[in-house]
Amino acid sequence: MEFINIGFGNLVSAQRLLAVVSPDSAPIKRLVQECRERGGLIDASYGRRTQSVLVLDNDHLVLSALPAETILGRLTGEEALE
Repeated sequence: MEFINIGFGNLVSAQRLLAVVSPDSAPIKRLVQECRERGGLIDASYGRRTQSVLVLDNDHLVLSALPAETILGRLTGEEALE
């Protein structure tokens, strides 16, 4: 099983990851709010500004303070994107 570091020592299973999206669009904001209301939101941003939203295959969302490009770099093994 492969894990991706999404910041602050938090890890997400690469096999469960469907998408990494920006939190700025209105549809993503609605999706985050709906997920928060049903209890499926995991906030791994440690109080910092959310820069990416990770969509998992089990209808959970994970908020991260790392930009999507950094997470992509960690997923593909190209740490130089940081």
